[in-house]
This record gives sequence, C-alpha cells and structure tokens, in this order.
Amino acid sequence: MAKTVEVSFPGGKKVDAKIDDRLIRTDQSVKNGGEGSAPEPFELFLASIATCAGTYALAFCRSRNIPTEGMALRMVCHFDPEARLYRKMTIELTLPPGFPEDHEASIIRSMDLCAVKKHIVNAPEFEIRVRPQ
Repeated sequence: MAKTVEVSFPGGKKVDAKIDDRLIRTDQSVKNGGEGSAPEPFELFLASIATCAGTYALAFCRSRNIPTEGMALRMVCHFDPEARLYRKMTIELTLPPGFPEDHEASIIRSMDLCAVKKHIVNAPEFEIRVRPQ
C-alpha cells in the first residue's frame, strides 16, 4: 500500500504538503528568507518525533485508565557541529502525579514503538527522480 504526499509551492519560500484531506503548511524563517508564517520542514520533522512518542505515552495511559493531567514530554536534540547533524535525541517524559511506579519501564517500551522513530532507525530507501510534465 502506498501513501502519496502532494506538494505545492504557494509563493515565497512556502512549500505546502497535502496528505489525504489535510494540508500542512511550511515556510522558512525570516532569517532564512521566508516570512516565518509556518514551521520550517525540519521543525516539523523534529516535532513529528516528539509528538509520536507523546501519542504512544498518551495511548498507554488511556488504555490503563491512568490520568494524564500533569504529564509532559520534551525532546532535547543534541547537535554535532562537525557533522552538521543531530546525533542524539533525548526524549524525557514527565509522568503525571500518581503514575504507578511498576509501569515506568512499560511506558518507555510503549514510546519506543513510535512509528516515526522506527522509520528513522530502519531508514527507507529514497529515490529522487524527475517526472515529465
């Protein structure tokens, strides 16, 4: 089964993506010549990793009727200036008050199932080609 992402160029440095019936807008920051009207594509990439892990944490708690009020997540991206790449992502989950201590390892394993992370760890093959008009 294939998934198609249709990309359009609405002007300036904006590049939008349509996935199914959803439109995702991107722009470059003012510093990078854009208007800063939307996140940059790489910011969406980073956000997709963190929000995917958060989705799995939320699903874990909801499936066990564990309240999520007070739960928080942050991801720290460790940049290697020599390679000009982020070499490590540290995802830190703040558990809600009263979270069962015996479930801590399980929620970490659940977050480790994140589909976005799996696609990074098991990188897909990329093929770039020009399609005739």
